[in-house]
Amino acid sequence: MRQIKVADVMTDEVVCAAPGTAFEHIVQLLREHGISGLPVLDGEDRVLGVVSRTDLLAHLPPEARTLQTRGTPGPPGAPGEGAGPATAAEVMSVPAVTVRADEPAAGAARLMARRGVDRLPVVDGEDRLVGIVTRRDLLHLFLRPDTEIRRRVVTEVLHSALGLPARAVDVHVVHGTVALEGHVERQSQLAVLRSLVERLDGVVSVVSHVTALVDDTAGRSAMAW
Repeated sequence: MRQIKVADVMTDEVVCAAPGTAFEHIVQLLREHGISGLPVLDGEDRVLGVVSRTDLLAHLPPEARTLQTRGTPGPPGAPGEGAGPATAAEVMSVPAVTVRADEPAAGAARLMARRGVDRLPVVDGEDRLVGIVTRRDLLHLFLRPDTEIRRRVVTEVLHSALGLPARAVDVHVVHGTVALEGHVERQSQLAVLRSLVERLDGVVSVVSHVTALVDDTAGRSAMAW
C-alpha cells in the first residue's frame, strides 16, 4: 500500500515573510496572492512563525477592522497611525505548526483539523521550509467514496496484509469513518490492524471493536482493543 506523502500534494512555491517585513507589506502579499496566511522565516529558511489574516486583524485598532468578515485585513496604513504592530515578528503566531515532507498526507490533514489551521508549512529533516500544504491540497484525500475505502480495508489490510479469513472482521464505512467489529487470532494484530487502516487515503477516523482470541503480549485471552 503506497501512502500519499505531504511532498506529493504540497506547493513548493511559497509566499514568505522575514521577521522584519512590514505589516502593510504582509497585507499586500495576502491580497495579491489570494492567500490566508504565510510563514515567517529566519535567514536559514527555518520557520519562526506564521502570520494569518486572524493574526493581522487581532493587531488592528478596532476602528480599522472594517473588512474582517471579508477575510482581508483593514486599511494597510492603520497600524502606523498609533501604537500598532510594525513587523511580521510582532504579529506572527508562534510556535508554528509544521509538517515534514515525508509524512503521510492524511496525517497532515488530521493535524490541520486538530489545530484549526488552513495551511501548514512543510519542512525538511533540518526544519527548513520546502513547501506549504493547504486544506485545498488535501481535500481530494477525503473525497474517496466509502465503498472504495471499504474495498481497500478488506482487500489490502484484512486479506493481503494480515491474511485474515473473509468473515473475521466486519467493515462499515460512513463518511470516511471506518468501524471494525469481529476478532483476530492474536492481541499483537490489533495495533497493526488499526495502524494500517488509519494509513489508507480517505480514512478520517477508525472505531475498532475487534477482539483477540489469544493475548500473545502478556498471556491473557479474549481481550478487546
